[in-house]
Amino acid sequence: MSGGRPVQDKTGLTGKYDIKMTRPDMGPPTGGPGGAGPGGGGQFDPSEMLFSMVDSLGLKLESTKASVETLVIDHIERPSEN
Repeated sequence: MSGGRPVQDKTGLTGKYDIKMTRPDMGPPTGGPGGAGPGGGGQFDPSEMLFSMVDSLGLKLESTKASVETLVIDHIERPSEN
């Protein structure tokens, strides 16, 4: 997701679901040869597709403040050759 923020699942949904998704219509490709996508000169934003897929499931992403568990490594050494 853009912004590098973690996503927390607060849906309360459990179990497995069989979902078939299709790529939303992103309109005609723009830019140079190859259209949208890497190297094609087009303007493809993967976050737009993510939001479209989440919305099509009837879910929504909300920006909130919450505590997130974080692991910080402040020192590392190679193991000895024992």
